[in-house]
Amino acid sequence: MLPPNRILTFLFWHSLLLPAALSVSLAHAAADLSFESADAVNEGQLHFLETPPAKPIHHHQNRIRIETDSLASGWVGLSQCHDHLDAVPRAQITFREGFVRDLKVDASTRIEQAWIEGTSVQLRNVEPGARLCLSAQTRALRNTGNGYFNLTNGPYMRKFLDGYYPMRVTLEINYPLQALRLIDVSPQPQPGLSLIEQPGRIQLDAVFEGELQTLIQFEKP
Repeated sequence: MLPPNRILTFLFWHSLLLPAALSVSLAHAAADLSFESADAVNEGQLHFLETPPAKPIHHHQNRIRIETDSLASGWVGLSQCHDHLDAVPRAQITFREGFVRDLKVDASTRIEQAWIEGTSVQLRNVEPGARLCLSAQTRALRNTGNGYFNLTNGPYMRKFLDGYYPMRVTLEINYPLQALRLIDVSPQPQPGLSLIEQPGRIQLDAVFEGELQTLIQFEKP
């Protein structure tokens, strides 16, 4: 585990129910963002980007599978991948204790070493264009009573000091049609945020600056 005085929160995302944070060592952090102009840093509210940046940006992908027994337990399956990670000498992804189990590193490229420590994934020598894929069980489905269920994710962000850099998030949710009916997805589709709805499946794809939080609401049919 990295010493606390050597870590700066550089890229950060979490779910209100399944938090995960990516932190990197302070040395080199500013240099690794040199390809992006400081003038372009977002210091304010969430802003969707209708036209994606010309250069590849960090792409965070979550695939969540809700099973019938998830309604009682709250536990769902998670597959998570990160493409175009920023190049840093050390980094860690941490999950909230008690809300994750069976955490595994499934694949990594352009990363010298990736390993599990407790509820965290430790990374060493992340090169430009790195990719990392994880899997786990997460306690993410919340029963709000009277047959209603919420799946809340975010805020997702790519942050350095007081500014936000462009980021892409893809969220795919698969759920049992016999057990749940989709009520609402927030935020709604708009330029920079697309939504695909199919029976038993939802997919959101967003390119943005700032902090993004999503809310998926279900009810029993």
